[in-house]
Amino acid sequence: MLTQLDPAAVRPSVELLSSVLALAGGMPEAQLARLRPLVKRLVDELARELATRLRPALSGLSTPRPTRRPGGRLDLARTLHANLAHTRRTDDGRIVVVPERPVFRTRAGKEADWRLILVVDVSGSMEASVIWSALTAAVLGGVPTLSTHFLAFSTQVVDLTDRVEDPLSLLLQVRVGGGTHIAAGLAHARTLITVPSRTLVVVVSDFEEGAPPAGLLGEVRALAASGAHLLGCAALDDTGTPRYSVPTARRLVAAGMPVAALSPLALARWVGDRLRGEAR
Repeated sequence: MLTQLDPAAVRPSVELLSSVLALAGGMPEAQLARLRPLVKRLVDELARELATRLRPALSGLSTPRPTRRPGGRLDLARTLHANLAHTRRTDDGRIVVVPERPVFRTRAGKEADWRLILVVDVSGSMEASVIWSALTAAVLGGVPTLSTHFLAFSTQVVDLTDRVEDPLSLLLQVRVGGGTHIAAGLAHARTLITVPSRTLVVVVSDFEEGAPPAGLLGEVRALAASGAHLLGCAALDDTGTPRYSVPTARRLVAAGMPVAALSPLALARWVGDRLRGEAR
């Protein structure tokens, strides 16, 4: 039935996308090719809607940086301040600032000071959160001051960072199902960290750890001790409805990782606050 749907006529929803992706995983390539236009339409529309809603929470994060090198727009306020010592009086008595040291604006580079590592549980109970994580990663990946990584894990860890800017490709690559080994995902995340104090590690999981909990708690303590910013998302969806192991979450909080059920907007606000230095 899904293969007969007109992609232009459907109403995009995460529920429909989840159903399509669940079927796509078991389809032969010939049938999957017929579903791709529908999946692309759903992903594109959902990502566009989400970007519109998240944009206010991320405002100001792409503010141009001051530089002495020409090439960007002139930063008038900074130029005036930098040249107050260089003035001359005109014939009519006015004092004019001479811009001997102009300051220009340049956009922050893509390889910015901050790094976000999304560690996403793709075990069988996490379908909706996986979709929201991929869409949110695509939006956050467009922030010039942030380098965004995407690690998918069940009992194995797959680095899908190269697909962050293409959520369609990312979602078609993910196979939801299997067990849960959060410690393995965090261990991989630690290998990506170069400056802990400017690194955000966000775990999206129901925290039903399938491995001994000591390994998970050890990874969280190591990350917290390093100075990295940690957050556990007990669910990531549009309602922020919690579905998680409460005992495990309590132990994670005690080890140094706050845990909350969040909407993508709430996560974007958390990321924005840390990049602006408004909160720890």
